[in-house]
Amino acid sequence: MERHTYDRMRELQRDHWWFAARREILSAEIARLPLPKSARILEVGCGPGGNLEMLQAFGEVSAIEPDAASRAYAADHSGADVREGLLPDRLPEFGGPFDLAVALDVIEHVEEDAAAVAAVARRLKPCGWFLATVPANAWMWSEHDEAHHHQRRYGLDGFRELVAGAGLTVRRATHFNTLLFPPIAAVRLAKQAFGAVGGDDESMPSPLVNGFLKHAFAAERPLLRRMDLPFGVSLLVIAQKPL
Repeated sequence: MERHTYDRMRELQRDHWWFAARREILSAEIARLPLPKSARILEVGCGPGGNLEMLQAFGEVSAIEPDAASRAYAADHSGADVREGLLPDRLPEFGGPFDLAVALDVIEHVEEDAAAVAAVARRLKPCGWFLATVPANAWMWSEHDEAHHHQRRYGLDGFRELVAGAGLTVRRATHFNTLLFPPIAAVRLAKQAFGAVGGDDESMPSPLVNGFLKHAFAAERPLLRRMDLPFGVSLLVIAQKPL
């Protein structure tokens, strides 16, 4: 990604509704995994480290990040072991395999996505877990995807097959960011229909609007505890490495 994109992410990652609510949802999903008490956890592509504190509630966290400034910021603010690395072929060694590896809106950036998932799978212990999120629906492609250097958006079946192709057993595959899907989809379609450009998907809304959007997105936690969601802006896959 471009330098200004990393810098903007660093400014927004703590309080912006999308980052904050996504952490709540992912924390709830990880809490349901049968991880050991002192789990070894790897985040691949941690950016400026907005997820590291959340992950540290579940074990000892290490991370990989190709951008030097983001890597330094993440390490300084979390205390985690954050090392230089890049999917799929430039992953550092951490002295042993992991109980959980997460790739949170990372795989869509990698041209060789199948090789990237396979590389992460090789870092897992037998019966270790892989959790990944990616953007959904190719028809929702927008300037936001281009600005973030996304290679693609995924369909649920295709991403499930991608993860399974890395030798992992998919335990869950679902959409999320479902409750806000109608307005987000309407805006994307309107921009496509009228050829609109511009608009800032990454500005911080007013406190009132930011709080409303955060609560609306985070309200999916109990829904995801009960069911897989049939549509949404994003995909979540949880998979396990065979014994």
